[in-house]
Amino acid sequence: MSFVNPGSFTTRPEIEGTFGVVASTHWIASAVGMAMLERGGNAFDAAVAAAFALQVVEPHLNGPGGDVPILLHDARTGANEVICGQGPAPAAATIERFETLGLDLVPGTGLLAACVPGTFDAYMLLLESYGTMRLSEVLEPAIFYAREGHPLLERASATIDTVRDLFVEHWPTSAALWLAQGRTPPPGAMFRNPTLAAAYQRIVDEAKGGSREAEIGRARRIWREGFVAEAIDRFCRTEECMDVSGRPHRGLLTGADLASWSASVEAPIGYDYGRYRVLKPGPWCQGLTTLQQLALLKGFPFDGLDPAGPDFIHWQVEAAKLAFADRDAFYGDPDFVDVPVETLLSDAYNEARRAQITEAASLEQRPGVIEGHGKAFGLRLATDARSAVGATGAGEPTVGRIGETRGDTVHVDVADRFGNLIAITPSGGWLQSSPTIPELGFCLGTRAQMFTLDRGHPAALAPGKRPRSTLSPTLALRDGAPYLAWGSPGGDQQDQWIPQMFLRHVHAGMNLQEAIDAPAWHTEHFPSSFWPRTARPGVVVVEGRIPNATIEELRRRGHVVEIGPDWSEGRLVAAARDGDRLKAAANPRGMQGYAVGR
Repeated sequence: MSFVNPGSFTTRPEIEGTFGVVASTHWIASAVGMAMLERGGNAFDAAVAAAFALQVVEPHLNGPGGDVPILLHDARTGANEVICGQGPAPAAATIERFETLGLDLVPGTGLLAACVPGTFDAYMLLLESYGTMRLSEVLEPAIFYAREGHPLLERASATIDTVRDLFVEHWPTSAALWLAQGRTPPPGAMFRNPTLAAAYQRIVDEAKGGSREAEIGRARRIWREGFVAEAIDRFCRTEECMDVSGRPHRGLLTGADLASWSASVEAPIGYDYGRYRVLKPGPWCQGLTTLQQLALLKGFPFDGLDPAGPDFIHWQVEAAKLAFADRDAFYGDPDFVDVPVETLLSDAYNEARRAQITEAASLEQRPGVIEGHGKAFGLRLATDARSAVGATGAGEPTVGRIGETRGDTVHVDVADRFGNLIAITPSGGWLQSSPTIPELGFCLGTRAQMFTLDRGHPAALAPGKRPRSTLSPTLALRDGAPYLAWGSPGGDQQDQWIPQMFLRHVHAGMNLQEAIDAPAWHTEHFPSSFWPRTARPGVVVVEGRIPNATIEELRRRGHVVEIGPDWSEGRLVAAARDGDRLKAAANPRGMQGYAVGR
């Protein structure tokens, strides 16, 4: 590690160039994205190709059956836009249906929690409307790595091993793919998924002919109404699959659900923080919590503050507690509920909420009060974090201890020479979430577990409704110009690490790599978005690199501090445009994220 300035160090250089930069959570995806730029593609072509590659090389963190929000700046029009790749609940997914099954939570694994898979159609919309390359070009790398093989990540191998018994005893189609040799594939083994390669190649072949846009349009129809939809429909109708409830269930998702949905474009929400305007998708994802934290924290003197000191950590953690309490009280699909975004970001509301941040750590769940909005979120306490996750996994892609983040999502950021900027956070369809559909080589997601079955709650389950997702890409404008794209895997931790990095960059003067490398933390104070939805009030998990004096002061203020490994918090990646110079950085934790560029 090389020291850059007093109190700051970096594991690797911040990448700089003028042609293009790509940062992602896996080196292969970063290389794939850069290859698209080298072929003459733009940032959107690169992001699509990298995202498809991530489905292959990080299958324990995302897959074709998952979902994605995309946040972009289009240099042609100057527009900042969101592509919603979060599919809704099936038509048959009602609270009454789950009550009939004797369930008070949507299971975190299996088929019941499947929403409409959103990634493919979202990538096609991105490619069709903003990209320049053909379908075959952006899918070529993913098909290659699925067919020819890629070195299996240690964490992918560990995930397969964790759910091995579940596969062998209950999910034979998953065992056939992930335990093909009768054992867990070891780290570094060349792993192949020829069925997935064949499925994507079949889409390319059946869509071929005519203009670029015509091919993409046919591909979207093939996914929603052709052999892909047919295989999903048949599997959900005919297979009873064991889930975390301890009982087998059939799925609710149908071909009609797939045919009736398509990805859409919408405006982001934003908040002005000094010379920056920070942008997030709407309140169907949790990204608003970052904006709420900034609205609270702009009243504190962060300039020159030690980013590993007790004030910095205490203020950010206490702001996160308030913001996430509001998330669990107010957020939901704005097509179904009125989310009071303007009030949540207003000066008056945040001045009142800011007064609740004192010298002492809060041990309460404290949502704000907005007349006519919101409902308290049911609280399940976990006295032992390990008790919340069973041996067969609990639906959260992190299959270890709560607080021990092994990754649960992926992320890509790209900036190109044309002025385009994009942040994309795919997730869901993890290999351990649901049984593999044998004709397709992938499984469905379990995002519906984020719904509550509490009638009247903004995030209550309803047919056609988007679940309140944890996925949270971010863009920031600086002095009105597109500046920074960044994000991180991490479920509920995403919108804790994202503002931490931003605050370090803005107030401590750290470059992108330094801001990513710096010691980090997260709180588990509020209910988890994942089954079984437990909370650990007051708990703050910090990296071991946080100074002892800071830890002792945090404990004196009432925080329940747990110390994790030195490099265990976050998988942030980022790309920026600073005038004519492009910059990028990636997280060294886990030794797989990389930034490239020239």
